[in-house]
Amino acid sequence: MIQGWIDEAVAAGAQAEKACETVGLSVRTVQRWKLAPDGDDGREGRHTRPSHALTESEQRAVLAVIHRPEHHDASPKTIVAKLADQGTYVASESTMYRLLRAAGELTPRGRAKAPVRRETPSHRATGPNQVWSWDITYLLSTVRGVFYYLYLIVDIWSRRVMGWAVHPCESQDHSSALIAAAAKAAGVDAGTLVLHADNGGPMRGGTMLATLHELGIRASFSRPRVSDDNPFSESLFRTLKYVPQYPRKPFESEASARAWVEQFVRWYNVDHLHSGIGFVTPEARHRGRDVGQLEARRAVYAAARAKHPGRWSGATRGWARPSEVTLNAKAHQGRKERPSSAARSKGATAPAREPARGPREEVDREGPTKAQTVHRADSARRASPRYNAIMEGRSD
Repeated sequence: MIQGWIDEAVAAGAQAEKACETVGLSVRTVQRWKLAPDGDDGREGRHTRPSHALTESEQRAVLAVIHRPEHHDASPKTIVAKLADQGTYVASESTMYRLLRAAGELTPRGRAKAPVRRETPSHRATGPNQVWSWDITYLLSTVRGVFYYLYLIVDIWSRRVMGWAVHPCESQDHSSALIAAAAKAAGVDAGTLVLHADNGGPMRGGTMLATLHELGIRASFSRPRVSDDNPFSESLFRTLKYVPQYPRKPFESEASARAWVEQFVRWYNVDHLHSGIGFVTPEARHRGRDVGQLEARRAVYAAARAKHPGRWSGATRGWARPSEVTLNAKAHQGRKERPSSAARSKGATAPAREPARGPREEVDREGPTKAQTVHRADSARRASPRYNAIMEGRSD
């Protein structure tokens, strides 16, 4: 069967090496199978029964021992220990596990619930107001242990901030009011929007769920105890807290925090060229103005190439417009696997270790060092007068 699949893929234009790799085989293995008399899949396994295998009566005897009343709450590892203390051996714990699995009896015992495997939530957006993501983050205050809470909603397709609020506490009432106001302002129709969030109380509260049901918004939640199922909101918070003009001192009041966030959102939506959407602003993409903008960029590059064709060895930059955005698309796709020990022993070079650092030079893996932040802040002030004007309140 596998031979037929590979031959069909090759006939359709696929490379034999890629087709074999897809089914987990090497080209040499497939070629060897073709030379065999039957020319079929060689992975048929053992054709004869091992001479030392347990007979059916012995298997039933082992299961009978496991089913004894004194073993009703014991695992095979405990059972073999008890039997050994009694001077008895019937089978190893691995054999007991195998027999229990074959009999469909390998289930959790006692009152503990069986583990539930939850799929990673994934949603696809091909336009604005189809999938929103939201979360809450802390903003430091001048009082130790007291925080202001920033509620922030982002459209994953356009990256536009659709709604925000700053409150002195986390509350599902605040969440419900924000979602309702944002949906009304965006003109969202019932049944067209998915709202993704984590598993916090303000996200899963009864008032919040009732509001979503009333608005016709489908709720989506991250898996329990998983920190990376809401990447768009986390990325936005990372941008917010690491822009050069983020206050170096805690906010003195809720009003000052709200004023700064308002200026940031205005800059982020209207002036920030977002790398994830083709270096256009979220506002332009949300309104559809980025289509003409990207087309004009392609015309500029085409004219530059026509003027000096020898300066391009290949195609010019396409300035493509991302047609869709997916939340948590194939969580493991694109991740580079770490080379195995066998691969390293054959010549793969391990990454060089970073030099040791002192306490003051320790690198924050979640962001730049303080010195880097100060340097970037000074550079941004010189290079981006428009941003400074907005952040300092000199521009509408």
